[in-house]
Amino acid sequence: MKYDTALCRLVEKKEIAKGFFDFRVQNTDLMNNALPGQFVHILVPGKTLRRPISICDVENGCMRLVFEIRGEGTDILSQMKVGDDLDILGPLGTGFKIEKGKKYAFVGGGIGTPPLLYAAKQADTAIAVLGFRSSDAIILKEDFEKACSKVYLTTDDGSAGHHGFVTDPLSEIIGEVDEVCACGPTPMLKAIALIAQKNAKPCQISMEERMGCGVGACLVCACKTKINNVEGYSHVCKAGPVFRAEEVVF
Repeated sequence: MKYDTALCRLVEKKEIAKGFFDFRVQNTDLMNNALPGQFVHILVPGKTLRRPISICDVENGCMRLVFEIRGEGTDILSQMKVGDDLDILGPLGTGFKIEKGKKYAFVGGGIGTPPLLYAAKQADTAIAVLGFRSSDAIILKEDFEKACSKVYLTTDDGSAGHHGFVTDPLSEIIGEVDEVCACGPTPMLKAIALIAQKNAKPCQISMEERMGCGVGACLVCACKTKINNVEGYSHVCKAGPVFRAEEVVF
């Protein structure tokens, strides 16, 4: 895995929903090495630990990073201005493996949606199932509509799209796809993995865990796994964040 620390110029910044920010940064080396599903670690002014942000997309000479304010660190990050340089370590982690000729379902929940966009753009045929708390929290819908043949939208409160969970439309279309890729809260991933297993469909899931170092040196992001029939713990930041669904012990 090749990664490095680089200063990346913030060239565009938007608040795409309340508390959700869309950054575009420039750095050719970082961008050229990025794979779908990987993430970067950003040094936040005044903070010792970097903040992990998933790679949403790579296009037009920029890397796109979409994140939600979840605490003081991401709040400070959201206040960066166009023209500022961000100290970024990356690209990090193991990403999605997208095979030519396959039809994929990309299932995202909330802030688990951004890392699926770049992956969907690599697929020959893609269907997206996107779930959010409410209509106010919907992000990247138009981007997925451009990248996918069909986009299913769900909200917890029924204010937009289907009133329910992403598992509802996924259960209806699972027979149409060859493989599932998902990112979101652990209970959602567990339910998606079960649907894929029952329908004998391969499934890749991106785990959301707290990360300290981002390179496998600390134990903050360890999750229970069973790989090659050996049960143990894996670093999400290094062995993941993307795992085969059957490798994760929920």
